Amino acid sequence: MTDREFLEQITAHVKTKIIPFWEGLRDDENGGFYGGVDFDLHVDRKAAKGVILNSRIVWFFSRGYLTLGDPVLLDCARHGYEFMKQRCFDAQEGGVFWSVKFDGTPEDTTKHTYNQAFSIYALSEYYEASKDPEALALAKAQFRTIEDRCFDGGYLEALDRNFRPVSNDKLSENGVLADRTMNTLLHVFEAYTNLYRVSRDSAVKERLEWIMTEFAQKVWNPELRRQEVFFDRDMHSILDLYSYGHDIETSWLMDFGVEVLGEPAYRDLIAPISDAMLDNLTRVAYDGHSLPQECDRGVVNNTRVWWVQAETVLGYLNGALKHPERPEYMENAKSTWEYIRTYIVDPREGGEWFWDCDADNVPSDRKPIVEPWKCPYHNGRMCFEVIRRLGGKTEREEV
Repeated sequence: MTDREFLEQITAHVKTKIIPFWEGLRDDENGGFYGGVDFDLHVDRKAAKGVILNSRIVWFFSRGYLTLGDPVLLDCARHGYEFMKQRCFDAQEGGVFWSVKFDGTPEDTTKHTYNQAFSIYALSEYYEASKDPEALALAKAQFRTIEDRCFDGGYLEALDRNFRPVSNDKLSENGVLADRTMNTLLHVFEAYTNLYRVSRDSAVKERLEWIMTEFAQKVWNPELRRQEVFFDRDMHSILDLYSYGHDIETSWLMDFGVEVLGEPAYRDLIAPISDAMLDNLTRVAYDGHSLPQECDRGVVNNTRVWWVQAETVLGYLNGALKHPERPEYMENAKSTWEYIRTYIVDPREGGEWFWDCDADNVPSDRKPIVEPWKCPYHNGRMCFEVIRRLGGKTEREEV
């Protein structure tokens, strides 16, 4: 497959499969987008609306408009933004809820730092697309919420409605309850990168630099050439877990953050780590067409999860453009895309992507197509980044 064919396939896929699916979930009665679609493609119009899901949808349509120039996408982004502004923010205590009911009334009032970060990711992207200064002001207010109420020398995880720490069951798994997680740190970094990209706010820049240093000194394991995942309060790892999907996502997100930051000292700090991270994944985990989910205490989970495959395409594309002397990286990006379109993409009319496939490449029929974590963020971003990085002209540029 040539680079041009790769670009054309990805562009057609996002236009004809991913975008129409999510446009079809617009809730014009209660606002936002429907929060549940089961495996049989039945839309649950009464499902709770996860705020992370809504934020990711706002980001997706905003980035889609910026990439493709279709005003319908900006209208969908605006629709999600209005729901976020009116229903997802806590007017009394600040921050965003974890979830709301189908009608927009609060359901789970937990204030999770991870969730606050995704609202910034969405608001800053929507600001770039719409030029609405209110969106940027909200994003900056959310930055202050995280820094003032979710930080105690490190980023806290779960908090109650009044920002008092509670058990972190939402971002803990594999039999542990973590005080701090790589996942929250990574996505605070991602959100702050986007906010700094559109605002050039010096306070955001300082936090980006702090996170990069924390990542290099405490999250990155140079002996094992991987990230640690779950930590106690003092950032000591509490589980032998190699999260393949998070490592390949981190490899390009950190590189992108370095690019946005534009500081040579941080490029020198991060670039060798992201290089080693991708090289190690290639050596120990990638099988030539896809990436398993993780290795927990020496046992590999061979499930092929939708978001892991999307990040694998993007991680290898980033590596290929960074290191043209490693042609296998581009081949891996294209091979993973072939795996995705053969096994992960739902071939049914009106479908999108399956949640995962087992070791025999059979999709699970017990997992939904949409729920609070199943969104157009990973696969949509993969498509938009392929379009951006391989230099295809956008429709807006051609006008």
